[in-house]
Amino acid sequence: MNLREYADRDMLAIDVANMLAGELETALLHHDTVSLAVPGGTTPGPIFDVLCAADLEWDRVHVLPTDERCVPAGSDRSNARLITERLLVNRAAQARLLPLYEPADDPTNVLSDLEAGIATELPLSVLVLGMGSDMHTASLFPGMPGLAAALDAHAPALAVAQPETQPETRITLTAPVLNGALSKHLVIFGHDKREVLERARTLPPEEAPIAAVLDGITVHWAE
Repeated sequence: MNLREYADRDMLAIDVANMLAGELETALLHHDTVSLAVPGGTTPGPIFDVLCAADLEWDRVHVLPTDERCVPAGSDRSNARLITERLLVNRAAQARLLPLYEPADDPTNVLSDLEAGIATELPLSVLVLGMGSDMHTASLFPGMPGLAAALDAHAPALAVAQPETQPETRITLTAPVLNGALSKHLVIFGHDKREVLERARTLPPEEAPIAAVLDGITVHWAE
């Protein structure tokens, strides 16, 4: 784990965006298309605001959420909506979004179709993650039903997540997919999150799911 500290969040956003753009540009030298997996929520928004202006061949970049709530794409709870509105604009409007949600009475019924849609994107070229104060990442929550299966090294690419602490069912990339990304970044803010991360390093992934993806990751932190 490599920790990078920043004087403030604005500097973090600029530096991380430039780093991601450089990694995508390098990956595009070797592949016809590249994959970028990013979280929703408020944390990555300022990074997206900078990254979307990067001079890249965005039409060769495929963007997917690290996880998605099972809500319509127009919902303000949709990660795809945030990604579309904050990242897939400016030059990045040419990028292709690969959604992790399809309407279904039972999300497990569409997992195979969704997995087929991202199979050629693996391993992920570049991954950005956040972390909750409960040490969850993507939608891998401690104590949720099915967590052990989603952490397993032989897990399929996607899992349905139904954490009791959250109002919606979710679909998430599993731990081996996240950990297998060629480049991994974690963005956290505040001393509380930093202390949580240090604690997570001492715990098994069953208690701290973020621990499953820390090997070789670059952590970006600002107060």
